[in-house]
Amino acid sequence: MSILIQLLVFILIALSTILVVGVPVTLASPGQWEQSKNLIYTGSGLWAGLVIITGVVNSFVA
Repeated sequence: MSILIQLLVFILIALSTILVVGVPVTLASPGQWEQSKNLIYTGSGLWAGLVIITGVVNSFVA
């Protein structure tokens, strides 16, 4: 179970890093918002889901 939490946290950190770099670049690029907004919304939803799933899984371990 500990390995699962470590994997979830690693994926969460990797996705956070991608979003921290990708969202400002997309917003600063002219015309990119229309092309990339679905991808950004999907990534944000996935990030929020990972936070909730990681918290739930961690509650079973602690």
